[in-house]
Amino acid sequence: MDWFPLFNSLRIALLSSLITFFIGLLSAYYISKAPRFVKGVLDVIFTLPLVLPPTVVGYLLLRVLGPKRMIGAWFLENFGIKLTMTWWSAIFATTVVIFPLMYRTARGAFESFDETLAYSAQTLGLSNTYIFWKIRMPCCRQGILAGTVLAFARALGEYGATSMIAGYTPGHTATISTTVYQLWRTNNDALAFKWVLVNLVISFVVLLAINMLEKKNQRLTKEG
Repeated sequence: MDWFPLFNSLRIALLSSLITFFIGLLSAYYISKAPRFVKGVLDVIFTLPLVLPPTVVGYLLLRVLGPKRMIGAWFLENFGIKLTMTWWSAIFATTVVIFPLMYRTARGAFESFDETLAYSAQTLGLSNTYIFWKIRMPCCRQGILAGTVLAFARALGEYGATSMIAGYTPGHTATISTTVYQLWRTNNDALAFKWVLVNLVISFVVLLAINMLEKKNQRLTKEG
């Protein structure tokens, strides 16, 4: 049994989750402080990938990153880098798909933060950077951690957008999801079922982690 799909799925999920963590945090923080109209417009734009079919997200990315499109052609001509049909091109698709999960969870955590703590810290002369990482983040950590784990779980199971922009090449771009589909398509049900079991185990562990975080958050809320 070739374990490359598991390795590839994990590295794509980890890298896309890392990117989404920082972009989602910054977006959620600044948008939570934006005027209502601006917040409403940006919220719709940033949440759109959550309701769009993944294949539509993949198609739109191909329209932008394809070798005959403006950005894709520019990278190919100037750097010799093809932005599609490589293992790391799946990171683009996965990041777009999981971004709304991280963004909305982090925004909810930031909006529930008691701003008097930040105002009190400002009166003591503390910088906004210090307040964000040392005061705001610890208070919101449970919600942010839950969003991060949820985004990672979604990244691990992503198929639609990934299959369109990265394709399926054994040993190069194959992930667990695309491998299951290809094995089913070629009537290799026994091996497909093994990969399904692997995915189920990983999903179970991730969901268990989310439940533990939620229970811990509820306990801390009651104690506070």
